[in-house]
Amino acid sequence: MAAKPLIGINTDYRASRKEHAALSFVAAGYFDGITAAGGIPVIMPPLADEDDVVRLLDLLDGVVMVGGADLDPRRDGWMPHPSVRPMDTRREDFDRMLAQHICRRHMPVLAIGAGMQLLNITEGGTLFLHIPEDLPKAIPHKDPGDASHRHALLVEAGSVMERVYGDGEIRVNSMHHMAIDDLATSFRIAARAPDGVIEAIESQVEGWVAIGTQFHPEAETASALDVKIFEEFVIGITGEVPEVKLVA
Repeated sequence: MAAKPLIGINTDYRASRKEHAALSFVAAGYFDGITAAGGIPVIMPPLADEDDVVRLLDLLDGVVMVGGADLDPRRDGWMPHPSVRPMDTRREDFDRMLAQHICRRHMPVLAIGAGMQLLNITEGGTLFLHIPEDLPKAIPHKDPGDASHRHALLVEAGSVMERVYGDGEIRVNSMHHMAIDDLATSFRIAARAPDGVIEAIESQVEGWVAIGTQFHPEAETASALDVKIFEEFVIGITGEVPEVKLVA
């Protein structure tokens, strides 16, 4: 039996607050999804030294880039929108450096939420900063009063999302106000919402396993089919169908 792949997970970060110490943390759904799909999760704190990041990536077989707060538009030459709630600077510094190295070496990556947005930006794409204003005819993609808000998903034929979901009606969780505008040339669309908003992407670079989802297959609001995205990612790394284990 081949060794299980080591898959890194970046973490969210919260600076110290009065009596609370600074924290790096990650939702359990990410490492549970990797474990259930046959990988070994490796938690990555927000490192500052680029040589340390390179050394760590040399040891890994792939990376899951997690969701979180918003990317700071000013770093990409855009004015911020009032709705933007930037992630902590320490995390964003690390995430952007991590994404650059992942893209440079075409390392296997599963990027979720803000992770997918960063992957697209790193490869030369752009973002809508606030869907309700940039795309006023769009369906709701975030309901502050309903954490279980879902919308339909339209998958592209021949895509990794078609392998995950097959035929039939699909609905996925939705909790974002930013979205991909210009898609980087390295990627193709794997799924959209009914209003055309890009909800999943995949690499069209030969040999590069790169999957992005705007929705969250790791969340408690995900379906059993959503979680299969982790399985597809591990298959892309190993070329073998893993023995999937259910996580209690």
